[in-house]
Amino acid sequence: MFRFIAILLFLPAAVFAADGTALLKEIDRNLSPESYESYRKLINIEPSGAKKEFTMFTVKKGLDKVASLFLAPASENGRSTLRLGENMWLYIPNVGKPIRITSLQSVVGGVFNNSDILQLDYAAEYYVTGTEVTANEYILKLKAKTGTVAYDRLVITADKAKKLPEKIECMTQGGMLIKTLYFKEIKDFGGGIVRPSVIETDSPLYKGYKSVMIFAKIKKRDFKDEVFTMGYMSNMSELR
Repeated sequence: MFRFIAILLFLPAAVFAADGTALLKEIDRNLSPESYESYRKLINIEPSGAKKEFTMFTVKKGLDKVASLFLAPASENGRSTLRLGENMWLYIPNVGKPIRITSLQSVVGGVFNNSDILQLDYAAEYYVTGTEVTANEYILKLKAKTGTVAYDRLVITADKAKKLPEKIECMTQGGMLIKTLYFKEIKDFGGGIVRPSVIETDSPLYKGYKSVMIFAKIKKRDFKDEVFTMGYMSNMSELR
């Protein structure tokens, strides 16, 4: 009898965790196909109002392969970045071999770091530790699978009907807020991709600074594995 009661008490928690993981994977797919190409602009805004803009072409394959090519400004044109799981590199023309970079650094400066710019599926990097449901939203609490992830904890507030994030709070292991990502202006990109076209971020660590990511195009596309190698970083322009 006691064993039966214990099983009943355990089952909701087990189902709850499984449902949270399935929901997170659905949010990932709603944000982008598993393999795609995209064009986007990153804008860094300083407290004075001064802005610096970057235009990037990005490709992704599967759960852990992402590469980006800088198109503008002219001073950055031809630079590329590559992420394979937790490993990241920056290629600068005429410098030689790619340079290893970290998730907490930023190749563009501003509030977005390399982990934000070369974002993998959230389900690839995080476990779901808790889920709350309100009348209009899902709230997912996530914990990093490894200690090398940029943020130890995430809290995702997602639209219940669309299953798309509205806000993501990024925190340390101790719960200190590092930054907040705001997802805005849902757009139909075609091919069944309907998602926010703008991501804004601010941080209590960089008061007065803000960064914005604007997606102009996202399209499903398959790539060969060789595209996601250090040897290919100098040839990324061939994909356009």
